[in-house]
Amino acid sequence: MTKRFFSRIFWITLFFKQNKYHKYGVLLHTLKVCYKVLKDGNYKYFNVALFHDIGKPFVAYQDKEDIKMHEYSFTNHEEISYYIIKNWFFLSNWTKNMVRYHYIIRDLQKAKEKNNLKKVKRLEKIWAKLDSNFKNDLKIFLKYDDFGKQ
Repeated sequence: MTKRFFSRIFWITLFFKQNKYHKYGVLLHTLKVCYKVLKDGNYKYFNVALFHDIGKPFVAYQDKEDIKMHEYSFTNHEEISYYIIKNWFFLSNWTKNMVRYHYIIRDLQKAKEKNNLKKVKRLEKIWAKLDSNFKNDLKIFLKYDDFGKQ
């Protein structure tokens, strides 16, 4: 990952540009999510807000369509974000798992829209293992994440 840290794409996505779904780079998006969590007084989501996209600049890439549209893709950023923080003793397992699964709801929706049955099956298997309180927490956090995209 150190090599990626020194890449041009790392810094572009961190500070300036992501894709059509995000108005801002990763850092400003993250700060907006943190702001909304604090503003709402929903402090239990603060660490999730702070670290949910920490892996994005490390996995950023451009396929042919991205190059044409001047955008970037971040496949598997949740798992990389989780990988980065998984051994941090000061974060709870709940926070680590929220980071790991924060995009599963949206990912499942997109897989269904694209009729990607293999991905739908894999994600539904993961979703089924999550308890109902955690699923509700993911739904709440998705609203904060969406706020940060505006």
